[in-house]
Amino acid sequence: MSQTLKSVQEFYDEAPPTDITDIFGTWMELVDGLQAKVAERFDLTRDPSTEVLESFGGENGGPTGRIRGYAGPEIDWMIHSHMENAKLGFANIHLTIWLGPQVKVPHFGLALGAFPQAWIFVDSVPRTNLLTDTDSYDTYFGPLNAEWEKVQQDNDFLAPFVSRSGFVRASLSPMAHAYTAPTDSRTTDVVTKLAHDHLDRWLRWVDEAERVPAEEQAALAADDLATRRNIADRDPANEMGDRFFGKELTDTLVRALWGGDRQLPRPLDWA
Repeated sequence: MSQTLKSVQEFYDEAPPTDITDIFGTWMELVDGLQAKVAERFDLTRDPSTEVLESFGGENGGPTGRIRGYAGPEIDWMIHSHMENAKLGFANIHLTIWLGPQVKVPHFGLALGAFPQAWIFVDSVPRTNLLTDTDSYDTYFGPLNAEWEKVQQDNDFLAPFVSRSGFVRASLSPMAHAYTAPTDSRTTDVVTKLAHDHLDRWLRWVDEAERVPAEEQAALAADDLATRRNIADRDPANEMGDRFFGKELTDTLVRALWGGDRQLPRPLDWA
């Protein structure tokens, strides 16, 4: 297993045009199924600000995409999105779920793609500094260390994906799964299990979590929003958006990812 420091742009630019329609369809089916499971558990409403992003792109044969943003009494912001030009070797699919401040469970992060090899990202976004909040580390992260090791030890076809961006690396939990891999059944099997286990465990965490004291919730909500915005704004892959969609539309897409144009209330204000 060898890691890579190549960027998404470099992977895409250095590869010949490659039809990844099959893996794109597989990733879409997987993420749509996960989103359906989330929708069964939470009261979610689509934010009107994302309705104009139901379909975008496609100019001059370029990628197309869709971004759907949701919020609710327990969910501050959920993104279910994709961008793709599968015939030419590019796809990116997201399911990210940012909880309201009523609980301190880590946020849910999952992104799957191909450019043209498979790309996998699965993580739980910490809500606090784990070096001082050892209760959160011991509850949510420490118990995952054995799984983190096993996934890498048992699957030598997974190559750790390491961002050259120090900020991106700082945003990851110590149990983040980030890999590139072949677009074959081995990868599909590993990712399917990893994604379902990740979501099922996260849902249990939410159901079992103690409520955050009311006087601490506003500060937690503010930190969550700052974290989400900074991650979206500082993503090096936004350069791909500028190339495919232009700066103006890319800025709109990035704001959608963190909820910059949202119209629905945040959980603390939900009626």
